[in-house]
Amino acid sequence: MKAEKTFEIHSLDELAQVSDYLMSLRDQSDLIAFYGAMGAGKTTLIKDLCHRMEVTDEVNSPTFAIVNEYSTVEGEPVYHFDFYRIKKLEEVFDIGYENYFYSGHLCLLEWPEMIEPLLPESFIRVDIRLGSTDDDRIITVSMR
Repeated sequence: MKAEKTFEIHSLDELAQVSDYLMSLRDQSDLIAFYGAMGAGKTTLIKDLCHRMEVTDEVNSPTFAIVNEYSTVEGEPVYHFDFYRIKKLEEVFDIGYENYFYSGHLCLLEWPEMIEPLLPESFIRVDIRLGSTDDDRIITVSMR
């Protein structure tokens, strides 16, 4: 296992430190996989990350569309996936996942456990766990 870093978050304002750290890892991988229970804050962290990257579009979880494409102020595409409703891997093949995952552009994946056989050998893994209060989260970032 490669190095990992854990953040204890007590408010939404503190997500910026996680987003900054994730941005610092961009030279190691363009794929960030977000793991966590329903309501853990995967989309909230992705929204913060996109805000810090100056995404100009409204960021929402693509629950039914599977993938949303956003643009930064510099015109760089960012792809946001939600694999929660995937029933078969063929559905992911149908959307041409390889064109996104290997595009060299940032891919943000919610519910990656649904497609783990398709994940590249190396990616950034973000695990979000609930803390002791409703606002607390334990966020662990590691390279895979």
